Amino acid sequence: MAFDFDMIQRVYDGFGERVEAARQVVGRPLTLSEKILYAHLSAGIPQKAYNRGKDYVDFAPDRVAMQDATAQMALLQFMQAGRPQVAVPSTVHCDHLIQAEVGAAKDLENANNKNREVYDFLASISNKYGIGFWKPGAGIIHQVVLENYAFPGGLMIGTDSHTPNAGGLGMIAIGVGGADACDVMAGLPWELKMPKLIGVKLTGKLSGWASAKDVILRVAGILTVKGGTGCIVEYFGEGADSLSATGKATICNMGAEIGATTSIFAYDDKMADYLRSTERADIAEAANAVRQYLRSDDEVYADPTTYYDQVIEINLSDLEPHINGPYTPDLAWPLSKFAQAVKENGWPEKLDVGLIGSCTNSSYEDLTRAASVAQQAITKNLKTHSEYTVTPGSELVRYTTERDGLLDTFEQIGGVVLANACGPCIGQWARHIDDPNRKNSIITSFNRNFAKRNDGLANTHSFVASPELVTAMAIAGSLTFNPMTDKLTNEAGEEVMLDEPQGIELPVSGFAVEDAGYQAPAEDGSGVQVVVSPTSDRLQLLESFKAWEGTDLNGLKVLIKAKGKCTTDHISMAGPWLKYRGHLDNISNNMLIGAVNYFNEKTNTVKNQLTGEYGEVPAVQRAYKAAGIGSIVVGDENYGEGSSREHAAMEPRFLGVRAILVKSFARIHETNLKKQGMLALTFADPDDYEDIREDDTIDILGLTNFTPNGQLTIRLNHDDGTTQEFQVNHTYNETQIEWFKAGSALNLIKQKQNV
Repeated sequence: MAFDFDMIQRVYDGFGERVEAARQVVGRPLTLSEKILYAHLSAGIPQKAYNRGKDYVDFAPDRVAMQDATAQMALLQFMQAGRPQVAVPSTVHCDHLIQAEVGAAKDLENANNKNREVYDFLASISNKYGIGFWKPGAGIIHQVVLENYAFPGGLMIGTDSHTPNAGGLGMIAIGVGGADACDVMAGLPWELKMPKLIGVKLTGKLSGWASAKDVILRVAGILTVKGGTGCIVEYFGEGADSLSATGKATICNMGAEIGATTSIFAYDDKMADYLRSTERADIAEAANAVRQYLRSDDEVYADPTTYYDQVIEINLSDLEPHINGPYTPDLAWPLSKFAQAVKENGWPEKLDVGLIGSCTNSSYEDLTRAASVAQQAITKNLKTHSEYTVTPGSELVRYTTERDGLLDTFEQIGGVVLANACGPCIGQWARHIDDPNRKNSIITSFNRNFAKRNDGLANTHSFVASPELVTAMAIAGSLTFNPMTDKLTNEAGEEVMLDEPQGIELPVSGFAVEDAGYQAPAEDGSGVQVVVSPTSDRLQLLESFKAWEGTDLNGLKVLIKAKGKCTTDHISMAGPWLKYRGHLDNISNNMLIGAVNYFNEKTNTVKNQLTGEYGEVPAVQRAYKAAGIGSIVVGDENYGEGSSREHAAMEPRFLGVRAILVKSFARIHETNLKKQGMLALTFADPDDYEDIREDDTIDILGLTNFTPNGQLTIRLNHDDGTTQEFQVNHTYNETQIEWFKAGSALNLIKQKQNV
C-alpha cells in the first residue's frame, strides 16, 4: 500500500461532490486545474466562483515536501509555531548538500562527514514533529515524490521551484517558500491568487530523437521565462496521452523555467501504469473510480479557446529536438539550426562536459534512451570526446538501472556515476577544469542554465537538451554535431552514424531496491530533543523580525539598482553557500553578490552613502543596519526568477532592507518577500526605474493608509537637493498587509496562537 493512502482515499471520497458544486457556482464546464483547485478549498464545498488572476483564495494542500537546503529554514520557522506535530503529511529529502566531485560512493561519504550536524538536525526535528525523512543518497526530492507520494487530483506544496514535477502524475504541485510550508504544516490555509490557465494541446506522437524534454524546450521558447507567470499550464490532447508519466513529469518540472505556477497532465493509462509499477496499484484503482473528475470536461477539450486564457498547439510528430541556451533556459534552438547559431555567436564549439540525469531527466526511460546511444559508442568503436556524468534521480532508479546493466554501459564509455542528488544541476559540482577563466561549453539534461549556475564559472556556456542528445554530443565532443545528419569517425577510421535512441518506459523486471533510504518518524515525538548549538556556523535559531513602526518609511538608502536578469541565484547564490542555509546571519553574507550594479556594471560593488566609498553589497548593508538606516533594492523585470529559496527574501529582511522596488516580480519570490514582512513594490511606470540615482535617499509614502489595490508614493531625494515623486503598485491583500504590519507572516501566526 502507498504512503498516506487513507488521506488519498478521503480526497477521492469528497472529490466528486466538490467538483459538482464547483460546476454549479462557476456555471460552466471545468478544466482539470479548476477541478483540483475547487476540490481543495480550505472552506470545503465551493460556495462561490473565483476570478482568475484577481482573487486570492485559501486552499488546503494534501501534503508538504521539503529539500534539505530549504527545509532547514522552514523547520526553524515551524519550531516557533507552537504545534506538537505537522498537520498534514510532510517529508524532508536530503538531496542538495551532496557535492559532486569524484563519484557516488566517495561523494556521499564526504557529504555525510561535512554535513553531519545538519543531517542530524533534520532527522531529529523530523522525528519530533512527525515528518518522513529521506536520508542522503535516497534521491532527489522530485523523483522520490513522483515514486512515492504524488497522486492524481492531489494538491501539494514543496519548498523547491521544481515541485511541479508531480504534475506528471496529475497532481497540482506548487513550489513555495519555507514560510508557506510552515503555514500548511501548522494547519493554516494556504493562500494563492487564482491562477490563469494556459492550455497546450499536443497532437501526434514523438518519434526518433525527439523526446518529452523537447516539448518543454519548445514551450519555453514560445512563452519565455516569464510567459507562464501567474498561470497553470495544462497539457491535453492525444499527444499528451501518448507520453509516459515520467515524460510528463519532465515537462511539468521545467515549467518552472517559464515562471508557471505549476503544470499538469490529466490522469490516463500511462499514469496508472506508473503507479502500478511503483507498487501503488491501490492508488491507481482509487483514481480509476473517480477518473471522470481527473480530466477536464469534454466541452473544454472540444473548444479549448473558450476555457483557457491562452492556447498553444504543438504537433509531436513534427517536433524537432531542441537545445536551449546559453545563460537562459528560454533561448530555444531547433537542432537543425543550432550548429549555425554556435558558429554565428562565437560560442565554444568544443564540448567540455555532457551531464545527464537530475530531477528533470533521470527516469528509467530517460536512462535507457541515453544508454542506447552510449551502447552504440561501444559497438561502433567510437571514443567519447567529452567528460560525461550520470546523476540518477533516486536509489530506486539507480539500483534498478545498475541491475539492468545501464550504469555499466555508461561507465564503459567513460561516464562517471554521481550520487543520487542534485549535484551539478544546482552548483554542487567540484568541477575539474584546466583554466577556470577559459571560455567553455557544457550541455546538460538539467532545467536551468543561468550564468555560473552549474560550476560558478562566468565563462561556462551551459546548454540544456534531452539525455540522449547530451550523450550523443558528448561522444562527438562538439556542439556542432547533429546526430540526425552527421557522421562520426570511429577508432578504425570508419565513418558511422548513430541510430535513433530506443527507450524502455518501465523496467520489464519491475523496479527494485535494497534500501530506499526512508526513515519513518516516531509515533510520539514529544520526548525528542532538537538541539542547535549556539556556536554552530551551520545552524542558528531564529529571532522574530520587528513589527512595522506604524509610519511611512523615510530616509532609505539605495543599496543597489540591479541591472538586467536578477534571479534568486544572483540574490542568494547556491553552491558553496548551501552549507549556511540554516544560519541566517552567515548566509546573509552572499546577499545580492551576483547582481549587476546599474551604476558601475560590476557585481558585488556598491556605493556606501555613509562613507562615499565602494564596498561589497552585504558589508555596505550591514553598515546601514549598524547605523539604524533602512535601505531599498531596485530591480528590473522578472526579479527573483528561478529557485524558490526564501533566503533571497530573508537575507535582505535580516540585514535591514525595507523594500524591493522592481519592474516586475517572479511569483514565488514576491510571495516570499511578503511572508517576511518586506514591501514588494512595482513601478507604475517602468520608465521611472531610470530616474533612480546612486546617491538618492528614498521615502515611501502612504503606508499609514496601506490598502489593497491602492498605490503608494515614492519620493526621490536627490543629492543635488531636488526631489521627484512617482506612484508604485503592489499586490497585497488584507491578510498580506497584516503580515507586513506584524513584521512577518510567522509573527502573525504566533500572535493568533499566543505563542
